[in-house]
Amino acid sequence: MTISSRTLGDCFKEFDREAFRLETLDDYSKSGGADAYRAFLAGEPQPEEYKTAAWVKTVGDAVRSGKRIYRVHVLARPLTDYLRFELSWGYRRNMAAGEEFFILDTTHQENPIPQAPDFWLFDERTVGAMKYDGDGRYLGTDFHGEEQLSRFLAYRDTAMDRAVPFSEWWTEYGG
Repeated sequence: MTISSRTLGDCFKEFDREAFRLETLDDYSKSGGADAYRAFLAGEPQPEEYKTAAWVKTVGDAVRSGKRIYRVHVLARPLTDYLRFELSWGYRRNMAAGEEFFILDTTHQENPIPQAPDFWLFDERTVGAMKYDGDGRYLGTDFHGEEQLSRFLAYRDTAMDRAVPFSEWWTEYGG
């Protein structure tokens, strides 16, 4: 069952303990932050509006109130230009606000959850499966009912079991 009356914004206002994100794509450049991405590719400084994006406040407010926001990105090297941007600018910016990041690197291993879509999981009870087109353009979110919950919890648990903290991974493989 898909629950359509919710939005991700609602979920971020309502969650009590934790919000988990699984990222599976190599390119989200058509989904926002286009100016910052162009600046990154051109070797320019981060735009001020990127440094102070609303997401940074959302994360900071949640973490200061005792909530956890964390994610795993499933990826393989070599990194796409977009992943180099996301990891070097986005992740490090968001980490300063308190978001936690983990990497499940499939360069030398099979992806243990190849069928998993991108999704947000709130308080282990609300699942928002995100939809993207072939160019990484965000198309919306399908919210699933309890009958799908165990599948998404298993995706999260497998990803967390196989992932390493971003800082460790970045020290070894990053820029």
